[in-house]
Amino acid sequence: MVGIVSYGAYIPRYRIKIEEIARVWGKDADTVIKGLGVLEKAVAGLDEDTATLAVEATRNAIKKLNGFDSREIGAIFVGSESHPFAVKPTAAIVAEAIGATPNLTAADTEFACKAGTAGIQMCMGMVESGMIKYGLAIGADTAQSMPGDVLEFATGSGAAAFIIGSENVVATIEATYSYTTDTPDFWRRDTSEFPLHGARFTGEPAYFKHVINAAKGLLAKINATVEDFDYVVFHQPNAKFPVRAAKVLGIPQEKIEPGLMVKVIGNTYSGSSLIGLAAVLDVAKPGERILVVSYGSGAGSDAFAIRVTERIERIRKNSVAKVSDYVRRKRYIDYATYAKFRKKLKGL
Repeated sequence: MVGIVSYGAYIPRYRIKIEEIARVWGKDADTVIKGLGVLEKAVAGLDEDTATLAVEATRNAIKKLNGFDSREIGAIFVGSESHPFAVKPTAAIVAEAIGATPNLTAADTEFACKAGTAGIQMCMGMVESGMIKYGLAIGADTAQSMPGDVLEFATGSGAAAFIIGSENVVATIEATYSYTTDTPDFWRRDTSEFPLHGARFTGEPAYFKHVINAAKGLLAKINATVEDFDYVVFHQPNAKFPVRAAKVLGIPQEKIEPGLMVKVIGNTYSGSSLIGLAAVLDVAKPGERILVVSYGSGAGSDAFAIRVTERIERIRKNSVAKVSDYVRRKRYIDYATYAKFRKKLKGL
């Protein structure tokens, strides 16, 4: 059965507290934190972008596999809405950085925050068909937000990478199900620097409709219930939406808490649900099951039923940083430094 052979994550060390952003824009920090459930967010440094984040996450995935040959990767898909180039693939940069063979399929994907999970599905199909032995799917973003907009309080930076194959899997992907409609709750035109959003409509009929229907569709497809899963990971635009979605589906808080990274790193867009999945894989035991549901504005969700195998213990023995290690590794910056790092200062 096709599944995850290895995985890796990367989160920049820089952090900015939500209260610092609120101070600059004259907002009440307690109100903002209470409304979003986010305390601080990760910020990419001057020498970091989606490509470097994707490379670091991928290298961590490879390090967990002793003697893994990157030339066996037959496809690389990098999902992001903050690719460093409008016309030049991030996937090719990743391929060169890890020493992959030129004989591979490489492409960038974009579906707001679910572009990374779409890459996993594409890798699954290519592995199952016999076209490739291994595929690499990455969700990475240095999430964009207009200064002073509500998005700025939650948008973070981070990446997660997953090697997909059918041999020596650490977690089998039992099934996947997608739910997609034309719901424009969040968008950015080609000539615009920052995205716009439909305010309260980003919850309903966007996020909740798609996440809940994707989850229900997957459960019906495999004849399962939420009680059959030990962990649940949803896309995390803030800390409130996943909790509310869990309540609608009858999922207890303790099942979503291990993967709820948005509180301390922010919404990493395409990396959001995948970093949450990586955090869960860091602690899950063999035999435990994980329900993952991504969400991308525009709008759609990909749901996955994943079962951890005995092999997970092997790759944990290698000294590779876990998600929790990256969360603890941090250096706080002020708004001026943050604005410089994220190139929000114009005319320079």
